[in-house]
Amino acid sequence: MQRPKRLGILVGGGPAPGINSVISAATIEAVNSGLDVLGIYDGFQHLMEGRTDMVRPLRISDVSRTHFQGGSMLRTSRAVVTKSRESLERTAATLRELGLSYLLTIGGDGMASASTQVAQVAQGALRVIQAPKTIDNDIPLPGIMPTFGYETARHVGTELVLNLMEDARTTNRWFFVVVMGRVAGHLALGIGKAAGATTTVIPEEFPRGEIGLEDLCLLLEGSIIKRLGSGRRYGVAVIAEGVGDRIDPQELAGIPGVAVEYDAHGQLRLGEIPLATVLRREVQRRLAERGVRITISEAASLGYALRSARPIPFDLDYTRTLGHGAVRLLMSSEHDETLRYGGLVCLQAGNLRPVPYADLLDPETGRSRMRMVDLGSQTYRVARDYMIRLEAHDLEDQRSAETTAAAGGMSVDELRAVYGPSVRAGGRARAAPASDAAPGR
Repeated sequence: MQRPKRLGILVGGGPAPGINSVISAATIEAVNSGLDVLGIYDGFQHLMEGRTDMVRPLRISDVSRTHFQGGSMLRTSRAVVTKSRESLERTAATLRELGLSYLLTIGGDGMASASTQVAQVAQGALRVIQAPKTIDNDIPLPGIMPTFGYETARHVGTELVLNLMEDARTTNRWFFVVVMGRVAGHLALGIGKAAGATTTVIPEEFPRGEIGLEDLCLLLEGSIIKRLGSGRRYGVAVIAEGVGDRIDPQELAGIPGVAVEYDAHGQLRLGEIPLATVLRREVQRRLAERGVRITISEAASLGYALRSARPIPFDLDYTRTLGHGAVRLLMSSEHDETLRYGGLVCLQAGNLRPVPYADLLDPETGRSRMRMVDLGSQTYRVARDYMIRLEAHDLEDQRSAETTAAAGGMSVDELRAVYGPSVRAGGRARAAPASDAAPGR
């Protein structure tokens, strides 16, 4: 009797709500389709070492009630399988030894690069499909579909920021909140817009290498003194951690108490940089020098508190479809040469749409292309219009300039000299002054 074909499932990168739902749906569909299923612990970590013992059989009874749980039942790792040809070949050999015909990987942009290279080394003997997950929402999926986990992270993050906004109003203080997202500002903008935060700062607003700590401080100070001019001493600024990646690392290294470190991929460890602390300290000092006394507190960085949350219904529904669809794609990929070296399982308009890795990867870097926030989109424009920021009209209108200058402890000429260049570079002048009386801000 011929042995059933075998599917392996592994998870790489950071956690995201919905991982267990993908594992559950894929296992159920695979078993019902006559496949054996192996869950592989800790991503590629042990496979790279040639170990075949860090696996477990998965049956329907193992996964039938795990879909609503946060975290990852198979754990995860950031092991860099692409670090050498030897590592890739050892991984492919270990997968062959496990008797796998199919591999479902669950991960973000780093996993896309790893999965396609493993598939290439396997030369078609192993079919690989990836379920795209990241709370950063920066993988360019078809249409407007988010990466799974993003909507849950945004939901939980919005609730936390709403609590901080009420605390800010109650105690007359500002909060600086840093939100995870090393490249794109989708999560920070999504949380800030939904919660009605006073202002949200994302990396897309600044050209790489052309932003310094001074620029960030001016933007935040402008929001604070504009609020003060309207009689409000409180607010919440949501700041995407990727903003720190736009600053010259040498400038960051020169800040007392900041240690600049890099991960195995050579990327700046943004999570290790106390961006909120640095900004709070510097903005508060600069304002105090002009006699402006404001209490600024930094909240815990929003990222780790979001990644292993229980998925909301949107992500539960979405990930069950992805898990089921991944198995169908794997079983049909033997007859689809476009998926010979793997691809993503995606949804578009409610229907399954595979995206070959070749369409996703940047040929120059070998890594996934990034989906950035489109500053020309209606989504961003609405978010920007509801933020409290110092705008060109605040400086041009004499009455507005006098009020803001007094709140900032300076003359009108000083106000225009200090903030004029940054406002002209990054602000968007409007036809008429925007109201600062929006409810709840």
